[in-house]
Amino acid sequence: MKQPAISIRTDSLLQELPIFRGLPGGDVAELRTVMGERNFRRNEVILFEEDTPRCLYVIYEGRVKVAQIDEEGREQILAVHKRGDFFGEMALLDGKTSPARVVALEETRVGFLGRADFETRFLSNPIAARQIMSLLCERLRDAWFMLKVLNLQRAEDRVRAVLSHMAARFGTRDARGTAIRLRMTHSELADYASLSRETVSRILKRLEQAGEISVLEKRRILITPGFQKIDFV
Repeated sequence: MKQPAISIRTDSLLQELPIFRGLPGGDVAELRTVMGERNFRRNEVILFEEDTPRCLYVIYEGRVKVAQIDEEGREQILAVHKRGDFFGEMALLDGKTSPARVVALEETRVGFLGRADFETRFLSNPIAARQIMSLLCERLRDAWFMLKVLNLQRAEDRVRAVLSHMAARFGTRDARGTAIRLRMTHSELADYASLSRETVSRILKRLEQAGEISVLEKRRILITPGFQKIDFV
């Protein structure tokens, strides 16, 4: 019997995602049968802080931010995840509550794999287990990066570091420089760098006047060849 086109497209999508890369087609098809799916609007909360998620979440399309709210009500963005990234793994592995909330930065489609299927169909596969270990190491490097950013004393250095990081993860290079595909407001950049929105706006304006960045349509930023990077990035 002919396989439905939607199933073929979903299987192909799963095989393209880093977390499932290298898995045999049959294993991917089996995972698809037990995975759920949901769409989220921009700014919609996918996972609340202190929730106890029972799923591994995988981003099919879109981007999300991982953030915490401090005692004064200010948001600190810890990470931004794109297509192919996953989240919810910490609470899934140790059974504790989620340390941060996850919010859609744009229209986002997410697949989710329940704990039982995660353990029996995913972690039991040596290829999948090695892949998730590699991706968790990458996640740890991102956490170290954020610690370095927060230890920078100059506000401009923090903004430069965040822009460099965004360009590396979400950038597309062309003759003009590197265009950051992710649309982020000044407030969101400020939350990422742990600065005020006004400070970030002043710094971005100064960098634009110096020709180090350009603001493109839909609030996207172009990093020009003249952009001065921070050494540790």
